[in-house]
Amino acid sequence: MPRETLDTVSPTVTDIPEVLADFIDYGHDADTFQHDVITGLGAARKAIPPKYFYDERGSRLFDAICELPEYYPTRTEVGLLRTHADEIAALLGPDACLVEFGCGSLTKVRVLLDAAPDLGGFIPVDISREHLLASAVSLAEDHPGVEVAAVCADFTKPITLPPAAARRRRVGFFPGSTIGNFEPRDALDFLRTAARQLGTGGGMVIGVDLVKDADVLRAAYNDAQGITAAFNLNLLSRINRELCGSFEPRHFRHDAVWNADKSRIEMHLISRHAQRVHACGRSFAFAEAETIHTENSYKYTVDGFKALAEQAGFAHRKTWMDDDGLFSLHYLDVV
Repeated sequence: MPRETLDTVSPTVTDIPEVLADFIDYGHDADTFQHDVITGLGAARKAIPPKYFYDERGSRLFDAICELPEYYPTRTEVGLLRTHADEIAALLGPDACLVEFGCGSLTKVRVLLDAAPDLGGFIPVDISREHLLASAVSLAEDHPGVEVAAVCADFTKPITLPPAAARRRRVGFFPGSTIGNFEPRDALDFLRTAARQLGTGGGMVIGVDLVKDADVLRAAYNDAQGITAAFNLNLLSRINRELCGSFEPRHFRHDAVWNADKSRIEMHLISRHAQRVHACGRSFAFAEAETIHTENSYKYTVDGFKALAEQAGFAHRKTWMDDDGLFSLHYLDVV
């Protein structure tokens, strides 16, 4: 992932819908997108970071993925949140500010907000501006007692949180096992950055997908309806639209494979034949069956994740798991 930070970038305070306390927009960095595409497609093993999946259409497709019968993570995690919501709310404490990193449609956090009526503030952070704004407004209208302030930004980089967070104890919320999309070193870097932003005495509620039967994993990322394929291929359409690309998505196919040695699902776009594609004013050659590696989803053991969190500056407080051992929720304290 890019190592530059947002500390040198001035956010834009946009016209704020009345229902929101703040809406801070760091903006879409087209130069970074272009750089990552040129670098990734020019590499010996082509790869593009998964954060670029989430334009407006990609965000909608991901919401659809979360409803698929094969995609166990969402329903399992939501079940854990509902079952343990009161216990989690007690750990949050009164007048805390919940900060959700990479929030999407804000469906999961509603479970916690319903269980924690004394929560003081909520700050969703997401890179997809329109999706974030619509979701934040809807949530604020449904929870008028919570001070809601949204931040449009790449959550993998340090950002300045709005005043709603500055005056309250801060607890991160990072569901969906998005931590699995990071390379192990980057996962450690993200958790360390989050710990600094949340501050000593803060906390983190985080969802972590677990190692399990390979057939279950493969099915979750190769659904029968082809929604995950459309989500993956939409990245090529975004490159065409934003970076003057000439990709023909039908000339590529989606595949997700289990890499047991690295304990991760890998998503790829595979060239159906030898071809040459243009983007960003450059030309890129593809051999038949050559791939663009678009995403990893690392799977953890409970003990393995605990060790990672503790290395990043958290103390592990609590773990919750479903009866089938598919998924885990963790509460961490910043120390």
